[in-house]
Amino acid sequence: MGKSLFQKVWDSHRVGTLGDGRTQLFIGTHLIHEVTSPQAFGMLRDLGLTVKYPQRTFATIDHIVPTENQDQPADPLAAEMIEAIRKNCDDFGVTYFDLKSGKQGIVHVVGPEQGITQPGTTIACGDSHTATHGAFGAIAFGIGTSQVRDILATQTIALQELKVRRIEVNGDLRPGVYAKDVILHIIRLLGANGGIGYAYEYAGDVFERMSMEERMTVCNMSIEGGARCGYINPDEKTVAYLKGRPYVDNANFDETAARWLSFASDADAHFDDIVKIDAAEIEPTVTWGISPDAGISISENIPDPLTAKSPEEKASIEEALEYMKLPAGAPIEGVKIDVAFIGSCTNGRISDFREVAKYIKGHKVAANVKAIAVPGSQIVAIQCEQEGLPEIFREAGFEWRAAGCSMCLAMNPDKLIGDQLCASSSNRNFKGRQGSPTGRTILMSPVMVAAAAIKGSVTDARELFDLSETSAVA
Repeated sequence: MGKSLFQKVWDSHRVGTLGDGRTQLFIGTHLIHEVTSPQAFGMLRDLGLTVKYPQRTFATIDHIVPTENQDQPADPLAAEMIEAIRKNCDDFGVTYFDLKSGKQGIVHVVGPEQGITQPGTTIACGDSHTATHGAFGAIAFGIGTSQVRDILATQTIALQELKVRRIEVNGDLRPGVYAKDVILHIIRLLGANGGIGYAYEYAGDVFERMSMEERMTVCNMSIEGGARCGYINPDEKTVAYLKGRPYVDNANFDETAARWLSFASDADAHFDDIVKIDAAEIEPTVTWGISPDAGISISENIPDPLTAKSPEEKASIEEALEYMKLPAGAPIEGVKIDVAFIGSCTNGRISDFREVAKYIKGHKVAANVKAIAVPGSQIVAIQCEQEGLPEIFREAGFEWRAAGCSMCLAMNPDKLIGDQLCASSSNRNFKGRQGSPTGRTILMSPVMVAAAAIKGSVTDARELFDLSETSAVA
C-alpha cells in the first residue's frame, strides 16, 4: 500500500520514537515572530544554549507592528518587543526581515514569497495559522513558546503522530464563491473540533484548479476546524510558484522540483477518513456566531435556539446570539456593520486585493463604515502600488495601511471599539478577538467584505457586483 504525503514527510523527518509513543520530529524550517519568541530566547540564555541551526530559522515582525507610523510605535511594549527580536536575531545569527528590509510582513506571507516554504518539509512557528504552509505540500504546525525553545536548541520537537483525513471537493464552484467560502463551508460541516487528532489532506479538482494563494487561504484555516495541520499535494503550480524565489535551490531546480513532487500522496495511499463534498453546494459563506464553524450561506437565516437538536446546542446558540446581538431566525443579509477589514494571513495577498479592486471601482464605502485594507507584506504592498491598487481602494473610501497582522487579532492599534461589528477577511471570530472585549466579528471572503463595506451591512456580493459571470479566483 502506498503512503500519503503526511506519512512520507513524517517518516523522512522522524529522529526517533520516545518512550511515551511520541515522535521526535526534525523541523526543517522554523519561523518566528516578535510575540512568542522573546521568552524562548530568554530560556536559551538561562540554560547557556545556542541556536542549533540558525540557518533554518527565519524571523519577521507582524503581530504588534502598527500599520501606521511603523517606525515609532506608540505602545512601549510593542517597541520593546521589536527591539527584543532584533537583538535576539543579531545575538544568535538568525535571519531577520525587519521593517527596513523591504521583506517584512506576516510570517505566513513572508515564508512562501521568499521561497522559504517548500514541499516535503516540516515547518513550525509559534503561531496558530502555520498550517498555511501546507498549501505547498509541507507539514506545518503551530507551536507554543516552550516548543519554540526546543526547536531553537535542538531543531526537533516531540509530537504525537496524526491520523489523516482526506477532504475531496469536486465539481464547479458557483460564480462569486471563493476559497474562503470553501474552507468556511468545510469547517461548518465538520465542526470546530472535527479535526482534532487529524491532519487534513485537501484533494479534488477544486483544489487542483486553485492558485497557490487560494490554497494558502484554505490551509490557513485548518486549525479552525480542529486539525493540527492541513495540506495540498504539490503539483506543477507549486513548482512554478517557487521557481526563482530567493531561498530556492535554483541552480539545481529540476532536481529539486522532482524531489518536491515525489512527496505527493500515492494513488493507493491509506486514509483514516474520507469526506466528499460537491462544490456546487457551496455558497458565499459568512459566520454568525463566536466560533468559525458557526457559518451559514448568505441566503440563510441566523439559527434559532428553538430549533436546536440538543440542550447543549441550544445553549451554544443562545450564548452566541447574546454576544453577537443578533436576532434569532432573522436573515444574516442586512445585518449592519461598523468596520470592514481586508487583510491577514488568510486574505492579505496580492490576488485578494486585485480581486476586490476589480469590483469596488465606482463604489463608495458607506458613511457609517470604517474600512481598512492591509497588505500582508511589504512585497505585497509594492506589488499593489505597481498596479495602482491603493488608489482604487482610497477612492472607494478604504484606508490603505502598511503591512502587518492589523485587526485580525488587534495586538496593535487597529482595534474594534465597544461592540462594533466588523466584516472581516481574517480567520477567527472569537469573543474579543479584534481588540474589544465586546467587539463582534463576521468572517467572509474579501469580496464579501468589500460588498458589506459599500452597502453598510452584510450583503450578497454576487448581486451588488453582478458576479453571475465571474469565476472564483481568490
